[in-house]
Amino acid sequence: MKLDESLRFEMLLCETSARLINLPAAQLDDYILCALRRVCECFDLDRSTLWLLYDRETVTLQLELFYDRGGLSVPRQLDGRQMFPWASNKLLAGEVLAISRISDLPQEAARDRESFFLHGTKSTLLVPLLTDGSVFGAMSFAFLREEREWLETLVGRLRLVAQIFANSFARKRAEQLMRESWTRLSLAADSANATLWTMDVGSGRIWTIEKARKMLGLALDKELSLDDFLGVIHCEDRARICRKMKRAIRNKEDFSDECRIVKPDGSVRWIICRGRMHYTASGEPERLMGASVDITERKQMEDQLCKRLQEIEELKKRLEDKNIYLQEEVKQLSEQTEIVGQSAAMKKVLLEAEQVALTDTTVLIMGETGTGKELLARAIHNMSRRKDRPMVSVNCAALPPTLIESELFGREKGAYTGALTRMAGRFEVADGSTLFLDEIGDLPPELQVKLLRVIEEGTFERLGSTKPVHVDVRLIAATNRDVAKEVEGGKFRNDLFYRLNVFPIVIPPLRERPEDIPLMVWSSVTELQKKMGKRIDNIPKKTMDTLQSYGWPGNVRELKNVIERAMIVSRGRTLEVSLPAVAAVASSHKAVLNLHEMERSHIVDVLKRTTWRVTGKGGAAEILGLKGTTLQSKMKKLGIFRSHPHE
Repeated sequence: MKLDESLRFEMLLCETSARLINLPAAQLDDYILCALRRVCECFDLDRSTLWLLYDRETVTLQLELFYDRGGLSVPRQLDGRQMFPWASNKLLAGEVLAISRISDLPQEAARDRESFFLHGTKSTLLVPLLTDGSVFGAMSFAFLREEREWLETLVGRLRLVAQIFANSFARKRAEQLMRESWTRLSLAADSANATLWTMDVGSGRIWTIEKARKMLGLALDKELSLDDFLGVIHCEDRARICRKMKRAIRNKEDFSDECRIVKPDGSVRWIICRGRMHYTASGEPERLMGASVDITERKQMEDQLCKRLQEIEELKKRLEDKNIYLQEEVKQLSEQTEIVGQSAAMKKVLLEAEQVALTDTTVLIMGETGTGKELLARAIHNMSRRKDRPMVSVNCAALPPTLIESELFGREKGAYTGALTRMAGRFEVADGSTLFLDEIGDLPPELQVKLLRVIEEGTFERLGSTKPVHVDVRLIAATNRDVAKEVEGGKFRNDLFYRLNVFPIVIPPLRERPEDIPLMVWSSVTELQKKMGKRIDNIPKKTMDTLQSYGWPGNVRELKNVIERAMIVSRGRTLEVSLPAVAAVASSHKAVLNLHEMERSHIVDVLKRTTWRVTGKGGAAEILGLKGTTLQSKMKKLGIFRSHPHE
């Protein structure tokens, strides 16, 4: 039986301790009252009480919790100091009183004896509640049915129970004192329009003043955790705030950041949070204390200011004689790469190039003639780990079929008539570097097999030799053909296509990214000024609009030729493009527009007539007989945008 009793007690003690560690302060009383009942049942006790010291000056011990197996209830306002003055003095001095018979109490405990008899107590154990060596309350355990001896084992166990409860009530009191402190601080915070908060590093619990809860849209009576706080932060800011708070704790540094919060009604507010770490005596992070301020109005003013500045900048761009910004943009781009483009399509191309550059993956660049495929290949090489060696280029369409094999793989002396010397091929020359194969779609079928072997194994044989040559070459191929259709038609090996098509990049034609044309025009002008010794300061808006509306079947190469001719014929510092000639070419080009291009051209014409008003009465959608959302979707699909917002 003693073993069973001991086992039950150990299990009860473990369960109670585990629950009390993380139990919110508001739930402590209910759980401890339940625990008192279970303790009494475990040791066949009839009653248990818990008293707390609330006023040290008057030494008032107020009844906090009362459990009686018989169901007796007493008022909570009882003062233990008045009912048990002798026992109270002993308890406040830190003594444990084990009273087996009430009649054994000394003469000076007459008042205590009377109170015990009044409440039917036969035997009682009184244990002081201590924290940091100071008494802040007491617990009692009693037998009502008969007098009992308090065995040392039982006394030790009940003292252990009392200490567990003491720790929990000490934590509850500390939290109450913290809340009272925050209430006082809230008055000061209100005057500064700030909200104060503290986060416990170990548990993640957060204490705030009432104003902070209102600002965050949180319940006033709910205990807060770090998850509650992160839950109201805007989803786009949440990960950054969490990361910065963890870094502040880890690196023992101050925390500061701005973020958006989403209130229960869906409204979004901006706040700035600043916090400072506080540490234990051993230097471990204990709590993060800080303040938050609503800065929504300031953010709105900043946004308005940004919009005004943007409008000023856009107005500045409209001035034809003020091209400094665009020229500086060209200068910066030319320093970084030869590729000029600021459209979303070109940014995507450049991003893909940057992503694949640091690898040795084979790249297939596709695009119409004149789009700058070799330029992109050179940019990939210059961003790669092989940039210290020159890129080797081969135009497969420019070489006769009989010479392509020797150009690519080399030849031995006497390999064929006229081969008087041994010659290294382009693959050998490109060893450790990049080989660019332009117009790969023109490669003869018999050489496609040999190229496939080089890609897969890194080996080949020179023409007229059986000795394998090993090379480390990064391959970039380009074509203006639809290679997938070539494969379907049997003109290109499907296995080679799959090896080349590991990382395809498609360069859009110039007509699909007219927003790049102004930048490219100025890039060409800047380059030609140095060669021709001319200076161009102004390009008329009408000229630039004409250049942007032209279809450019020859793409970037054609654009550069047109600008070069214009530079030659221009007499002053204003670029004089031969508009009639360009218009004629444009008209000729329109004759062969496909359905996609005709639809785009028609929509652009209607948008220009309505000064780019898409929806509303008299808008482009009404004229075209479309819904506003349908027109906007078509504009996005066709790459239609407004180049000059104030036109």
